[in-house]
Amino acid sequence: MGENSSNRETEIAALRLGLDLGMTLIDTAEMYGEGGAEEIVGKAIADRRADVFLVTKVYPHNATRRGAVEACERSLRRLQTDYIDLYLLHWREDVPLTETLDAFQLLKERGSVRDYGVSNLDVADMEEVWNLSGGHEIATDQVLYNLEHRGIESDLLSWCRERRIPIMAYSPVGHSSTDQRRMFSNAKIKSIAEGHDATPAQIALAWLLRQRDVVVIPKAIRPEHIRENRAALEIELTNRDLKELDTAFPPPAHKVPLEMN
Repeated sequence: MGENSSNRETEIAALRLGLDLGMTLIDTAEMYGEGGAEEIVGKAIADRRADVFLVTKVYPHNATRRGAVEACERSLRRLQTDYIDLYLLHWREDVPLTETLDAFQLLKERGSVRDYGVSNLDVADMEEVWNLSGGHEIATDQVLYNLEHRGIESDLLSWCRERRIPIMAYSPVGHSSTDQRRMFSNAKIKSIAEGHDATPAQIALAWLLRQRDVVVIPKAIRPEHIRENRAALEIELTNRDLKELDTAFPPPAHKVPLEMN
C-alpha cells in the first residue's frame, strides 16, 4: 500500500472494511512505500484509533539509539497518532541489538510505543537479544510462516513458545505467485477446502489460526478477499484435515535456516 496515489482511496476503504469486520490488527512499516503505507493507515484509522492494534517496523539501518527514536517519531506523524502498540525491528543488519533495545526501551518509557519486538530473527539472534537488558520484553518475532514454508517449526517456534513469545506469521498464503499456485493447486488442500465449502486460501489461513500463539497478517485490498480472510476464522479443521495437510506440506525434518521475504 501507499506506492500509487491512484489507489489511495481503495486502500483506505480496504483497511476500514477490515476494521468493520473485527480484524483490528494493522501491520505496516516505514519501508512500505517509503512511508506511504503508514500515511494510508493513518488516514484509515484517524477517527477510530482506539479500535486498532497498530504495528509498524523500523529499518535496520535506522535502528540505532538515536535513529530508532527519530524513525519512530516520523512514523507517528505519518500514522497521525501519539503511540504505536507494537514497534518492531524489521530485520537485523549491522547495528548492535543492544542499541536497538536501548532505543525501544526509551520509546516505551516515553509512551511512544506500548510494546516492542523483532522481525526475521532466527534462534541464534533471538538467544542474543533475549539475554540483553530489555530482551525479556520482546513481544513477538514476525516471520515468514505458511504451509509452504514451515521451517520455523524445526526450532524457532518451540523456542518462542517456551518463552511465551507469540509468532506473527507474514505471507500466510504464500510469499510469491509461484508459492500460491503450488499451494492452491494441491489436490489435498483443494479437497479439504471443498469439504468445508471454503477456498484453499481460507484453509491455509485456518491452519495457522488454529494455533493460539500465532498471529496471522494476510494482505488484502479487494473487498471479497477481505471478507474471505475474515471467514477463515470460522473454519475448524479436523484431525484428519491436519494429517492430510502434513502429508501434502510436510513439516521440516531438520533445521531449516530462517527464510525471509
